[in-house]
Amino acid sequence: MIFRDATRDDLPTVLALLADDPLGARRETGTVDARHEKAFADIDADPRNRLIVVDDDGEVIGCAQLTFIPGISRQGAERALIEAVRIRSDRRGGGLGRRLFTWLIETSREHGCALVQLTTDKSRTDAQRFYTDLGFVASHEGMKLSLSRP
Repeated sequence: MIFRDATRDDLPTVLALLADDPLGARRETGTVDARHEKAFADIDADPRNRLIVVDDDGEVIGCAQLTFIPGISRQGAERALIEAVRIRSDRRGGGLGRRLFTWLIETSREHGCALVQLTTDKSRTDAQRFYTDLGFVASHEGMKLSLSRP
């Protein structure tokens, strides 16, 4: 099992992973369109962004996006943002998520980040428990404002 940067060929599988739960199914169709193509190209071209896949002998069974964000606060500390995390539903519960997060956190540390942050939907109580078990602390209340897409 390896953690590697996604290729364009991985995009359909990544989108299927993102749609593979009740909340994700409301947000994603699982079908690649021009917006996904552009987003992938932008991520791939940006050294501060990585779309990571969990590759089990050539089969993609998980994913996460890791973004490095420079900041002026915390004495100019860089932080890592983890999002779009999924492990294929038939592979959950076997420790893959923990291994993925260990890798993401260590990669963030090697990049020089002072902290790692993530958000999770309030309805994802299992995910919240998982993140707490990993040592994440619900230290802030997040807020979002949806903007219409062009």
